[in-house]
Amino acid sequence: MDTLRKLVIDGKEKEAASRVLLMIEEGGDPEVIMQEALIPAMDEVGMRFQEGEFFLPEMLIAARAMQRSLDVLKPGLTECRVEPLGKVIIGTVKGDLHDIGKNLVGIALQGSGFEVIDLGYDVSPEKFVDAIIKHKPMIIGMSAMITTTMLGMRETIEEMRKRGMVGEVKVMIGGAPVTQEYANQIGADFYGRDSISAKDFARSLVIPKK
Repeated sequence: MDTLRKLVIDGKEKEAASRVLLMIEEGGDPEVIMQEALIPAMDEVGMRFQEGEFFLPEMLIAARAMQRSLDVLKPGLTECRVEPLGKVIIGTVKGDLHDIGKNLVGIALQGSGFEVIDLGYDVSPEKFVDAIIKHKPMIIGMSAMITTTMLGMRETIEEMRKRGMVGEVKVMIGGAPVTQEYANQIGADFYGRDSISAKDFARSLVIPKK
């Protein structure tokens, strides 16, 4: 477990995936591997990022190692029928083609035990709402990296309000130009400045604080 945690933190993508495969072949429990190695690894990465020890490049390579490890682990989790903590829909809003931040949020959420439905980028309000109807998530997460595309967040929440979804589904938003003030203006439930805070918000909805 310690070795796998370090491999993910250090961004050793191939080595981390190989370690997960070996652990499974030796009879390791996929859920235990997730809970005792992968989740703590991303928690450590998040802590180092927030403390200024890690920067975006280190976050990205650690996230890739986490994603590769999760890809190896998923079949085992399915066989064990490990229930996700909840469903989260994520996407970059209409007119915006940036997805690095959104992808980091998705990986952080998956690594914490959530099922993530990634709608990609350039996602219209209608597409967000259709996905909510189809997947019935607990949260949707919207990202915008351009000031002019932030309007898509407001329009999506307005569309949700028309369908009676506001309050039933939590809304979190983020991205370089997004602020807490804007989140308050449009009625979002949470503004996250990075993937770690987004993950922590999602966790707070399902895991009681100690």
